[in-house]
Amino acid sequence: MPVRPGARRAAVLGSPVAHSLSPVLHNAAYAAMGLTGRTYERFDVDEAALPGFVDALDADWAGLSLTMPLKRAVIPLLDEISETAAAVEAVNTLVFTEDGRRTGDNTDIPGMIAALHERGVEKVESAAVLGAGATASSALAALSRLCTGPVTAYVRSAARASEMRGWGERLGVDVTVADWADAAQALAAPLVVATTPAGTTDALAAAVPARPGTLFDVLYEPWPTRLAAAWAERGGAVVGGLDLLVHQAVLQCEQMTGVSPVPVEAMRTAGEQALGAR
Repeated sequence: MPVRPGARRAAVLGSPVAHSLSPVLHNAAYAAMGLTGRTYERFDVDEAALPGFVDALDADWAGLSLTMPLKRAVIPLLDEISETAAAVEAVNTLVFTEDGRRTGDNTDIPGMIAALHERGVEKVESAAVLGAGATASSALAALSRLCTGPVTAYVRSAARASEMRGWGERLGVDVTVADWADAAQALAAPLVVATTPAGTTDALAAAVPARPGTLFDVLYEPWPTRLAAAWAERGGAVVGGLDLLVHQAVLQCEQMTGVSPVPVEAMRTAGEQALGAR
């Protein structure tokens, strides 16, 4: 997407947002591409403050990254939303166009796909999803383009089960729901996507099969998770949360600067260094 010639600022908004690696990644990309004068910051903004914050931005702004709890709250403030974002009712990227319009997109979904492609995962016959939160719906959207067969979602409640079935119907994914008590069975799938909070999958580490497929664990801190470590020890391919964060940020950077290609490795290295310093 084109941006205004004078647009130089961007930022990530959320609450809390102090932990976000987005400024590290985007500023590393700007430096590697020689985009002097561009800055990327972070601002703690909640749902109530979001409309006023966006309305107050001037023509220096290229775009915004949105994290929780703003991915849905930003939608009413937009002039246009991409099909990808509409599919999961979540926007993580706001770009200000040359004519002043506010356009919304979701780079988490293509970011997941790009991260898997980077590790050689192009298509799978079946998959399993651990968890049923907002990231799980993005995972289903990504799997709608990668998985040719059924997806089993392991959840803790009937309400979550209903939500995942609903997302499956909406996204055209054949979703079967299973109880979290049986989550160890998920690990036999050729692709396992773990979307749960830190510590949730620790107990599954002992159940990793002798010949595991690919694990996509969306966490990046702490890293590796116990499940990811056990998976790697058994020789399975592991895709981590930093991989997702980098690839979705690459797509954001392209949209906010109008410059391509964006240096993936410069962003990944900056992210690894920042995490190592924490």
